[in-house]
Amino acid sequence: MDAFPEYLHRFWTEMVARSDGPMTFRFFLQPAMALLMALRDGMRDVRRGREPYVVHMRHADPAERKRAWREGVTAVTRILLLGVVMDVIYQFKVFGDFSRPLETLVIAVLLAFIPYLLLRGVVTRVARRIVHR
Repeated sequence: MDAFPEYLHRFWTEMVARSDGPMTFRFFLQPAMALLMALRDGMRDVRRGREPYVVHMRHADPAERKRAWREGVTAVTRILLLGVVMDVIYQFKVFGDFSRPLETLVIAVLLAFIPYLLLRGVVTRVARRIVHR
């Protein structure tokens, strides 16, 4: 049981350490790319008369929710893959191997998918206000 707290400590220490050192540009690049995808998709939502993405996901029937989820994942797949590739390179530079796949997944989701989800709804709301004026 002592291994799990040690793992969590190492996990969070290394996650924080990634913001300093080699390849820190990805902390700007991935969210910026997520913003571009959110702009594109948020504007598309306004043209289609949809609610903001997360609201739509919450109120949609299961089939529509699945379609909307797939649409969101597809929109950020390239960004997620780019994030994974950059984190693999980071791990080889810093640790000499690729032994932390969970950290790679967490970083990619935090830097790409979460910003996309948050920004797409904001873009939809702002665009809707502009269009309705």
